[in-house]
Amino acid sequence: MKLLLSPVICALIGWVTNFLAVKMLFHPHKAIHIGPFVIQGIFPKRQKELAKSLGEMIERELISHADIKNVINDPSFIDKHKDVVLEYLDLFFREKLTTLHPMVGMFLNDDTLKTVRGMLSKELDEMLPKLINTTASELECSLDFKCLVQDKVECFSMEQLEAILFGIMKKEFRFIEIIGGVLGFIIGLIQVGIFLL
Repeated sequence: MKLLLSPVICALIGWVTNFLAVKMLFHPHKAIHIGPFVIQGIFPKRQKELAKSLGEMIERELISHADIKNVINDPSFIDKHKDVVLEYLDLFFREKLTTLHPMVGMFLNDDTLKTVRGMLSKELDEMLPKLINTTASELECSLDFKCLVQDKVECFSMEQLEAILFGIMKKEFRFIEIIGGVLGFIIGLIQVGIFLL
């Protein structure tokens, strides 16, 4: 009977050990002092280091100012903005500018508006890239991805961080627990084999 129970007990020990190991990634949230020993979950203990590393990794590997520059310097991006500006100016000339004085409405007929739109279109071809480059430079100076991510992760409560990580890695954490049970069961079978020899 003892030999039969050995794999089951080892499987239970393996599962419980890994279950506790997963829980101890986050718990206890606050440090518990027992004599010279300090017990605290890995993530609560190293939240600042995690936040800093995550910020550096995101800026280095995932998103950078160069990525934003590439997007906003894309000709299709500029064309979309040019169309929006021209639409707004067309609306401004037709509806708002003509209300200033009746004479303005007389001069702003369709042919005049078409000529003005053509001139504005050429001006925008020169002006928009410069404006977008200025905006990109301002963003580079004022938007620090590393600090932004670091500050946000540092401000997370441990409950939030735990919920986020468990939401992403629930299956992986469950697999770790199960593999502990499976390995424990195999070790139990090996022990039974050794005892029977």
